Amino acid sequence: MVKTDDSLTPADLKERIARFWELSGEKILLLEKEYDPSQGSPVFTVGGKYTTRGWTEWTQGFELGSYLLQYDATGEESFLLTGRRRVRKEMTGHVSHTGVHDHGFNNLSTYGNLLRLVQEGKVTAGQYEADLYRMALKLSGAVQATRWTPAAEGGYIYSFNGPHSLFVDTIRSCRILMVAHALGHVLQGEGDRRISLLERALTHMKTTAGYSIYYGEGRDIWDVRGRVAHESIFNINNGTYRCPSTQQGYSPFSTWTRGLAWAMLGFAEELEFITLQDEKIIPGRREKEAAEKIFREAAAATCDFYLLNTPSDGIPYWDTGAPGLNAIPDYLNRPADPFNDQEPVDSSAAAIAAQGLLRFGHYLKGKGEEKDAARYWQGGLTVAAALLEEPYLSTDPAHQGLLLHTVYHRPNGWDHIPPGSRVPRGESSMWGDYHVRELMLYLQRLESDEPYYTFFNCLS
Repeated sequence: MVKTDDSLTPADLKERIARFWELSGEKILLLEKEYDPSQGSPVFTVGGKYTTRGWTEWTQGFELGSYLLQYDATGEESFLLTGRRRVRKEMTGHVSHTGVHDHGFNNLSTYGNLLRLVQEGKVTAGQYEADLYRMALKLSGAVQATRWTPAAEGGYIYSFNGPHSLFVDTIRSCRILMVAHALGHVLQGEGDRRISLLERALTHMKTTAGYSIYYGEGRDIWDVRGRVAHESIFNINNGTYRCPSTQQGYSPFSTWTRGLAWAMLGFAEELEFITLQDEKIIPGRREKEAAEKIFREAAAATCDFYLLNTPSDGIPYWDTGAPGLNAIPDYLNRPADPFNDQEPVDSSAAAIAAQGLLRFGHYLKGKGEEKDAARYWQGGLTVAAALLEEPYLSTDPAHQGLLLHTVYHRPNGWDHIPPGSRVPRGESSMWGDYHVRELMLYLQRLESDEPYYTFFNCLS
């Protein structure tokens, strides 16, 4: 279990975060210099060089969004200029992409960050440019909402596997629907039927909380509180739930830790959104309180599971049920070992989960629940501190990645296994690099007394 450092503060990490941004800028420029974009979006490294994987273009928003985070953190104008130019040139197709569940990844990381920087006064833009960003976010939210499967109890945004498939990852795409709704947009269906984007987002989140998250209530014999199913399967003929499944995890009855991390961060962020919006954005006090209760329970369960089922330094192995873990002595009571020959760690899950822990702790502090808030907050800081050090922070000037020892798709064998090893290690991923940047920006802005960083800072 994670051994939290209860004395750690964001100020303690200030010098390490400054060094982090120096390395981050070097990695962005190295990738820009060496990578051939005609290959497709960079996804993960092989031997320290970014390569692509022709599945979906779900990582381009992370690549271009990294320029904007770098500018936000350092004020270096060149990153803003390149990021803004490339977003306008390369991201339009992602706004109208009907084939993926990743709109909240691609478009909030780019158009959302640009509009947020405009709203915060960090970027000067004319009304026309700002309105273009707003239009992109509105349309992206509406397109994402069209991937809809009604269920016996609610419904969900279905994954690229098809209408029967609910991915836990998609919890973070709900943000794009919420932003589009708050910007005054609706989805129009057949006969001009007006469909609330907020209602679809909240319904998807409730369905995810009800089926993707376990609460120790006996749904199956492996029902452990906080366990997460990567995929939930439904019968689309009558909308009934059928079973858990997984694509990137070891088993439907174990927990793929990046899926766990998506749930932790998704529910924590969306708790912040629904509790901070007024009735013009989220009407109905009872409905708002009911949703908050469900999302809070899901956030608490998943954050608790992470803290209990992750090695002492806060860096998880790729799946809590991975069979080789039994051959690593006492692996939960010592720091993770990315150089073991049994199972890989996934530092990208740690980067995502750390932000979830911090945001959930911040939410609870706002509720006056200081003791529980501190437990999650210090857990998040502990994980962040581990990521700022080697062997996770990439200091090799020839390696294009920033965060080392991430895993993409272990069951498919997509991850690079270096000579002399039996498992993947030493490589980076675009989502890992982006989310560790987002994590460090979150902490830096707190320490610098800047406005609290949220995805909905892009709203006026």
